[in-house]
Amino acid sequence: MGIALNCLKYSNKVESTEDKSTRNVDNDVETNEESIISKNRHCTDVKYLLVFSIFLVILIGLLSFCISHGDIDRITNGYDNCINVCGRENTPSSEVPCKGENLTSLNYLVVKSANETSSISRECVASCESVNMKPLLNRCLPKDVKETSEKFFSKSGFRNFFEEVSEDLDICWREILYLFATAFVLSCIIVFLLQYIVGILVWLVLIGIVIASIIGSIWLWVKSSHVQQSTPDDSEVGVQRKNSWLIYAIIGTIITICICLIIFVMRKRLKLVIQLFREAGKVISSMPLLLFEPFLTFLSLSITVTLWFYFALWIESSGHIMMESNHTASLVKDSTMKVTRWYNLLAMFWFTQFIMGCQHCVIAGAVAAWFYTNNKNQLNHPIFHSFRHLTRYHLGTVACGSLIISLVQIIRVMLKAVEYWLRDPQNKVVVFIITCCHCCLGCFENLLQYLTRNAYIETAIFGQPFCEAGKGAFKLLSNNALQVFTINSVGDFILFLSKAFVVFCTVLIGIEVIQHKEGVQHGWVLIVLVGLFAYIVSHCFVSVYEMTIDTIFICFCDDCERNDGISKPYFMPRGLMEFVQNSKKVLEHSHK
Repeated sequence: MGIALNCLKYSNKVESTEDKSTRNVDNDVETNEESIISKNRHCTDVKYLLVFSIFLVILIGLLSFCISHGDIDRITNGYDNCINVCGRENTPSSEVPCKGENLTSLNYLVVKSANETSSISRECVASCESVNMKPLLNRCLPKDVKETSEKFFSKSGFRNFFEEVSEDLDICWREILYLFATAFVLSCIIVFLLQYIVGILVWLVLIGIVIASIIGSIWLWVKSSHVQQSTPDDSEVGVQRKNSWLIYAIIGTIITICICLIIFVMRKRLKLVIQLFREAGKVISSMPLLLFEPFLTFLSLSITVTLWFYFALWIESSGHIMMESNHTASLVKDSTMKVTRWYNLLAMFWFTQFIMGCQHCVIAGAVAAWFYTNNKNQLNHPIFHSFRHLTRYHLGTVACGSLIISLVQIIRVMLKAVEYWLRDPQNKVVVFIITCCHCCLGCFENLLQYLTRNAYIETAIFGQPFCEAGKGAFKLLSNNALQVFTINSVGDFILFLSKAFVVFCTVLIGIEVIQHKEGVQHGWVLIVLVGLFAYIVSHCFVSVYEMTIDTIFICFCDDCERNDGISKPYFMPRGLMEFVQNSKKVLEHSHK
């Protein structure tokens, strides 16, 4: 709240003393390269930072209310018909005469129904064997369910699965740490090598696609010819079969021709993608600390999700004890507790998107500082300055963008809840409508995330508020739609191959190491664990590379629109100058 108020005071001061701001940044770019990153910044979207602060205060109030009326032991231990928690001594209540029993010796909960018309009965017992049941997580389950699961585990060899896996971890913990380090080293290597091998990868992938398309078309024509010869009858079924394979062959040929034409027409844009990868490699080489930013983000996200789950348990355990008879009571949630459920879920969505937005802004600001600095050796702690700009000026912008995405996410969850409440397999119309809504909202969410990420880049560069930054980013992306399509298709596939390479190599090494370790019973579990960790590490590294490429591309497009390379010099590196229209004049002028 204090940051928001300080931003509000500062932004009012800027508005009253300066006529020029980042909304008129065009003139600043022409006069001074430092002004692009450092000058004329003010707090943006302060009202959304205030909304974020108020939202947090309300969340704390709602959670405090639920905690004051809740008991997390009700979830973990269970409770009987009088809301007495199993396995402990309960506090008496004047409103509920049967509450307050000492159940320290009754640790297990039995939930059952006496007959079809009666309500659910909850009873705490000392052991599940006394009620002819089996224990599981402080609950008593029917023996047939337990026996079925036991038969499955015994037949599968998983009776002592967790104990055996624990023993495997104890035996191989050193090897697992070595494999984790291997995944980390491989991720670093692949990120730094991408700038050198990306050209080979791109053309190998495209040549492979062309060859596969040609082979597929040839096979379809051969198959069609074989069908024409092997089906001599002129019956309706035979003619239809011949025509179908002929149509398949024609469609395959058309697709192959289209792929070849697209690759030929977009060959220069493919070269731009390759050069963007190379420049991104240079950025990361000059600022290797960028690679550690996602790990801080991952830690923050883990804490956020853990807190959400912890408070969700408190919310579900909350309620008012309502007396139904002398020996039964029920736990009833009021409207505040029900609202807190959704409010807590929205908070989780908003906070996770907020954390991701902060990462995007920090990386974008540091990369933009590198791009708009002619002498790359004179970079002055760009990551620190980018983080300072974020925390000092643009937390409100991140709060705005993350709020929009989180609202779409909570709407999708609500729609899923409505689908559950109205579930009726026989009503195909409702199922179809809800499925279409899910699909549309999912596509809309992905589009919003893409536009929001590029809006963060504009904000990190020029210090613009969210709406203005989003408008500028959309204009740049729409004016360069073909380049954007090429980067998002070819570039994303190359990044996917990079992650797959790290995971594959780590798993391959893990198989070779673990299979020679004596005493290991479930080596595949350790391999899956190593592969999962390798994917997380590689994804963290590659996400930095992806954001770096997007930022360089936005800077490149903006540089092309603002400058001509002669009267207004470009900021872009020389490797990107060959992709502008007057590249020859620019390069000749730069040699003079």
